[in-house]
Amino acid sequence: MFEVFVRTHFSAAHRLADYQGDCARLHGHNWEVTVTLGAQELDAIGLAVDFRELKQELGGLMGELDHSELNQHPELADVNPTCEVIARFLYRRLAAHFSGGHKARVLRVQVCETPGAGVVYYE
Repeated sequence: MFEVFVRTHFSAAHRLADYQGDCARLHGHNWEVTVTLGAQELDAIGLAVDFRELKQELGGLMGELDHSELNQHPELADVNPTCEVIARFLYRRLAAHFSGGHKARVLRVQVCETPGAGVVYYE
């Protein structure tokens, strides 16, 4: 099994409803994201997945989230946009793209809201 990953980041604000503490107020993070895809085989030129395709797909998602208030994102508006929820959102959107004819599949998505605190989501 080959594991291919890319790291990126975005800056965004959020607030957590019904949270007992400072995070109930609007505040921001510089979110770090690591996406890992897996493939059993390489293609004819020796790639598990083209980094360019992965970066392009992930870049589109980062564009949706960067410099936004996450509570207002259409797919996050009905839930608290926690690290956990954001990781699941990114995983599912990327998994929908890397399915079907792709040899690689999404294995996990890691989202960190600070350098020392984050979550990993996988299915």
